[in-house]
Amino acid sequence: MKKLITIIAFLIFLITAVSFKFQGNPITKIKNAKFLVEFKEGDIVFQTTQSAQCKAVQLATHSPYSHCGIVFKEDNNFFVYEAVQPVKITPIDEWIKHGKENKIVVKRLKNADSILTKSVVEKMKVYAKQFMGKNYDIYFEWSNDRIYCSEYVWKIYKNGANVEVGILKKLKDFDLTSKEVKQIMKERYGNNIPYQETVISPADMYNSTLLVDILK
Repeated sequence: MKKLITIIAFLIFLITAVSFKFQGNPITKIKNAKFLVEFKEGDIVFQTTQSAQCKAVQLATHSPYSHCGIVFKEDNNFFVYEAVQPVKITPIDEWIKHGKENKIVVKRLKNADSILTKSVVEKMKVYAKQFMGKNYDIYFEWSNDRIYCSEYVWKIYKNGANVEVGILKKLKDFDLTSKEVKQIMKERYGNNIPYQETVISPADMYNSTLLVDILK
């Protein structure tokens, strides 16, 4: 009897695994997770990336997270829409590998099931796709000519779902005192630093009270 139960359990496991495979089940094993993560469209993902600019962002915002993107489904698979150079969509498994130690944070809008309806998600995706191929904005300007990562995600939510994820700030509101930040600003702006420029950082989106933790 014990042997029979074991065989039945094994068969159920195989059937479930095959079903997930052929239905494009949105479950991904992440290195820093103790469990499988089931993504949903509209999830916001954060990671620590490594470059001089990313280090400056971390210092200016007092946060380890220097890059973010938004998750949507394409052909029954999950991708991260992200503003890099250029703006593009990246398979979720590949996106995870770009972060330090393959670690990511996943956050979700509160009441996402009721707010992010099928029509709202579609509107968000339509808005997001107009930026595909655009250049990354190294000057962090609040325009649509070029765009940076957190600005991209913020505007997708604002224009697609009428939700403001994170409080907008001015450049002057960040910690601009470290030598790494000063160097980046000198390289980008010279002596004409736009202190009044509107900015949204990955940290301010991460800290938004509108989001709940799915994976930390």
